[in-house]
Amino acid sequence: MKRASKQYLLAIDQGTTGTTVNILDLKGQHVANVNKEYAQIFPKPGWVEHNPEAIWKSVQDTISLCLKKARVKGTDIAAIGITNQRETIVVWDRKTLKPVYNAIVWQDRRTSDDCDRWKKEGHETMISEKTGLVIDPYFSGSKLRWILQNVTGVRARAEAGTLAAGTIDTYLLWRLTHGAEHATDVSNASRTLLMNIKTAEWDEDLLKFFHVPRALLPEVRDSAGFFGETKGLKVLPDGIPITGMAGDQQAALFGQACFEEGESKCTFGTGSFLLINSGTTRLHSKSGLLTTAAWRLKGEEMTYALEGGAFICGAAVQFLRDQLGFIKKSSEIEKLASSVKDAGGVEFVPALAGLGAPHWNPHARGIISGLTRGTERAHIARATLEAMALQNTEILIAMQKDLGRDLKSVRVDGGASANDLLMQLQADYLGVDVVRPKMIATTSAGAAYLAALGAGIFSDLKDIKKIWKIDKTFKPKMKAQARAERLEHWSKAIERAKLT
Repeated sequence: MKRASKQYLLAIDQGTTGTTVNILDLKGQHVANVNKEYAQIFPKPGWVEHNPEAIWKSVQDTISLCLKKARVKGTDIAAIGITNQRETIVVWDRKTLKPVYNAIVWQDRRTSDDCDRWKKEGHETMISEKTGLVIDPYFSGSKLRWILQNVTGVRARAEAGTLAAGTIDTYLLWRLTHGAEHATDVSNASRTLLMNIKTAEWDEDLLKFFHVPRALLPEVRDSAGFFGETKGLKVLPDGIPITGMAGDQQAALFGQACFEEGESKCTFGTGSFLLINSGTTRLHSKSGLLTTAAWRLKGEEMTYALEGGAFICGAAVQFLRDQLGFIKKSSEIEKLASSVKDAGGVEFVPALAGLGAPHWNPHARGIISGLTRGTERAHIARATLEAMALQNTEILIAMQKDLGRDLKSVRVDGGASANDLLMQLQADYLGVDVVRPKMIATTSAGAAYLAALGAGIFSDLKDIKKIWKIDKTFKPKMKAQARAERLEHWSKAIERAKLT
């Protein structure tokens, strides 16, 4: 690890429900963090949008507040890393910086009918082979196509070259550099349905299929390296290099130091996502999982991952808090759920944005079943935590089928991983050790570590391995027979959700 005159790394974690900024020292140790939520926009059932200007304001505000909290000056920042909600797409004017439409969020289901039609027409094999993904409204391609088709004048402006598009990392890079850089990294590009997973370049056949002009898209770069430098900001001085970038789940895999083939992590965020490092091998899933670019470092081959994700995880707790009024703070869920020994027969399938892996059913809807006169708020709270763990268990089972072997442990991170009850439930249902690190904000950590590598502050991956430390290991206590019965009951509930 090299010494630097500047003493800190700044990581921007632009998430689905809010923005978090973390400041770390050059040894990768946490100094301070600030989170700020922003409004979710639901124009129609199944539609989810964000105001890009609200996102940008939340980024500026959290940077300012975090610098103040850490008692750090902008001139003390050695490098910036960016991580982000991945498939969310935004289109903006290159000169005015103004978005032409709200960002369409990864949870959005408005293109479900298009995706159904493309599957029926037989396009899924071609798209899967080129991208490692499946046809689903989750990914950026159909969302971008929708904006180009449905927002007046946008297609003509895009073809004329006056507009730019990208996932949120690209949008933030543009704003941070005052329009000097239009770029993304391989991990984010691999989630668009527009990048060829083999070449790590935009694919002409895919661009033609989704009717996306090549000039609209950013340059695809390595995940660690020079992306640009700050310019024209009130919250930071000019000239700070931006040297790390990755989608949130790949950043978490990196922050968990899962550098060896077979090492895995599960992030508990708005959704939950389980990834396993597959090295330089692109595994083709036969169990409903995805092949994705994990990262690419300078001078190295692409590192790939096998991924499965549930769209609603921590968002289910927010649903109980905001829509149903069960709790005032998300942190109250553990105490409420712990007040009963089980869910009392209640089953909550939080398919509030359809079902992700391994089902890929955008039409499924959330259900709460098994209610009786004796059902209390605590039972539904407990059922919510159980659902969060059971979704991940389905993904792990699918992952083990593709790998042809059992995993011995899974590393966990994200805000909900601080919930001991949830982590024990996860270990019980998975039947493997659940390992929680001391630093659970590994998404931000991964972005910071990539930035440190890109800036030459870290010499290699060994510097990161030295940082990662275990906080607690949760070992499974549930017997195999009880686990099998619980999973069977869950499977029946999932089938009911598909019928709604």
